[in-house]
Amino acid sequence: MGEIRATAIVLAAGQGKRMQSNVHKQYLLIKDKPVLYYSLKAFEESVIDDIILVVGEGEEDFCQKEILHKYGFHKIRAIECGGKERYHSVACGIRTINWKCDYLFIHDGARPFVDDAMIKRAYDEVKRSRACVVGMPVKDTIKIADEKGYVAGTPDRSRIWQIQTPQVFERQLITAAYEKLLTEEKKLLADGVVVTDDAMVVEYFMNTPVKLVQGSYENIKITTPEDLKIAETFI
Repeated sequence: MGEIRATAIVLAAGQGKRMQSNVHKQYLLIKDKPVLYYSLKAFEESVIDDIILVVGEGEEDFCQKEILHKYGFHKIRAIECGGKERYHSVACGIRTINWKCDYLFIHDGARPFVDDAMIKRAYDEVKRSRACVVGMPVKDTIKIADEKGYVAGTPDRSRIWQIQTPQVFERQLITAAYEKLLTEEKKLLADGVVVTDDAMVVEYFMNTPVKLVQGSYENIKITTPEDLKIAETFI
């Protein structure tokens, strides 16, 4: 069978409109280093073999100089231009792989607090389950709202998780799932189906269960100015 190898796709093509900044959120600084640096560093120092960095259109040269070369990331094998939606960017990353890859980690570059233990837990689980996502049980009571803004239901909190990244899959499984997604994209849009994460693609198209793996409550996504302040305390 040979050596098992894993590739991480790190998504950094988002514009971060809720950040109220002219600088895209993944390039904002936390303790003098860009948000994107921290997740790349975690994968660089982990069991991951190769990294694909997916960035916004026209940002490839900037990332080559200011991220890859500046910080000496040796595992970044490709810097690719992303697409209109998140799932388009993931598809771009998947299509880039022309080397041996058995398992694929997909991670939001705006989540700087992924760590080695989290990566190892996900890696161990994907070898057993073929598909897993990192997350944590919710702390708050969740309400389901109706179309008028009234409470329609209160689900059992003990069974609800907030989902994070990385989301990890057997390469063949996630590749097939995304091929089906892109083939049926227009129909999904017409039906009002909004694809928000990679596990959803596998759930929807592959009839494959996705295992939940413990992440961390600190594994936040930098979305608003308040998140930056919280991130500085974590650093």
